[in-house]
Amino acid sequence: MKKILVIPLLFLANLLIAQQVEGSWKLTHQNGKKVDNKEVVKIYQDGYFSFGAKEADSDKFISAGGGEFSLRDNYYVESYDFHTEKEELIGTQVEFSLDVVDGKLVISTEKGGSAHVEIWENISDSKDELTRNWVITGRKTDDKISRSTPGARRTIKILSGGRFQWVAFNSETKQFSGTGGGTYSAEDGKYVEKIEFFSRDDSRVGASLSFDFEVIDGEWHHSGMSSTGNPIYEIWTKYSDGYKKPAN
Repeated sequence: MKKILVIPLLFLANLLIAQQVEGSWKLTHQNGKKVDNKEVVKIYQDGYFSFGAKEADSDKFISAGGGEFSLRDNYYVESYDFHTEKEELIGTQVEFSLDVVDGKLVISTEKGGSAHVEIWENISDSKDELTRNWVITGRKTDDKISRSTPGARRTIKILSGGRFQWVAFNSETKQFSGTGGGTYSAEDGKYVEKIEFFSRDDSRVGASLSFDFEVIDGEWHHSGMSSTGNPIYEIWTKYSDGYKKPAN
């Protein structure tokens, strides 16, 4: 009986560890040095992660990356779907050690024979009706809904810990189309974003956008005016439901 219980107990333990990292995090230290020249925020949700970085004093976009992650005990693996600074990482896995120390994530690996250590401080692990990793699968124009099946080319939006980040990319061609992120709230059918970084236009940083939202049959229906002032109606599906890996 004890042997039969081992596998489900290990699965439950690993699931609980993975849930510990869900939320939003800010990079505070690299290799023992305080990070104060840039702002880097990382979001974990539903086995997926994304990060966005900007210069601290100018809001100039620096980089973004993300993909799936797995965590077992302190064995942590990132699988990159996109990375603006290091395209060679796309489609690869990078192994790390991860520890939770005083509520902070300590992520470390060996690079070129020397240790590389990052410390991430928790921003928030709050959840709401839209906390999830999403992929866009539909748009409405003139009361007509058009649907698409996401593959290598897709647009995702990850929301957790009061932070959001959208990313448009192609994991096969390694083409990166854009990203943006910041803080958000979702309450009583109103979804509000405040932009903190935007790869296409730094001048949009600080803007606040308000939308209507409704979750229908598990999908996020999102409508309002885009950052360019054009009307939009988007349908977002849970990433785990909507995303299908392209056939080889």
